[in-house]
Amino acid sequence: MSVLFVTGTGTEIGKTVTTAAIAAATLRQGRSVAVLKAAQTGLTADEPGDAAEVGRLAGAVTVSELARFPEPLAPETAARRAGLPPVRPQEIAEAAAKLAASHDLVLVEGAGGLLVRFDGDGNTLADAARMAGAPVLVVVQAGLGTLNTTALTALALRSHGLACPGVVVGSWPAEPDLAARCNLDDLPEAAGAPLLGLVPEGSGALPAPAFRAAAPDWLAPELGGSGAFAPRDAAAEPAATAP
Repeated sequence: MSVLFVTGTGTEIGKTVTTAAIAAATLRQGRSVAVLKAAQTGLTADEPGDAAEVGRLAGAVTVSELARFPEPLAPETAARRAGLPPVRPQEIAEAAAKLAASHDLVLVEGAGGLLVRFDGDGNTLADAARMAGAPVLVVVQAGLGTLNTTALTALALRSHGLACPGVVVGSWPAEPDLAARCNLDDLPEAAGAPLLGLVPEGSGALPAPAFRAAAPDWLAPELGGSGAFAPRDAAAEPAATAP
């Protein structure tokens, strides 16, 4: 795949750091990467956005941002309140295609979840991915409640005729609880797609060189990972303690 859309089951679950990890792993394979942020909200013009953060963590990627709106709202709402034109799905698809002409991989990061509105016509990231003919990777939470939001997102993807190569846990806890460990077995069934990565919580705070060195180990080979990714090891029950 030359274009991969990255969405999440909600906000603040690790989409940007996951995008950076995929970019870093791909760069280590000697392939070129571009990162497209469809719409950045909640930042002023002089603040670094998600695409810039991917570049900081991953390294030599081409970064692009189609629009920026100052209030931390859904893209359509933020554009309307700012009196600015919204981002249309055709613009996203066309920008991704243009970048794909000169890069081995284009990562298109959405805003919030899959069905967040981008314009007044109700178009979403799903519409942009359909126009681009691109698959959609889903970044999910680790713990209780993730199976429902993952299943709903998978249902929405299928209803739009979109392929999902898999899911990635965007912030895997250092000490996962029972729900998180069980979810590693249950997430593929909820998603109808394989589990392709576990990005450790706090990874975005690592120094960039350490992030780039470690990123391949967090991902399955399908996402440029090294093969060290082993979800069943993470799912192992903690050792029993003596009474």
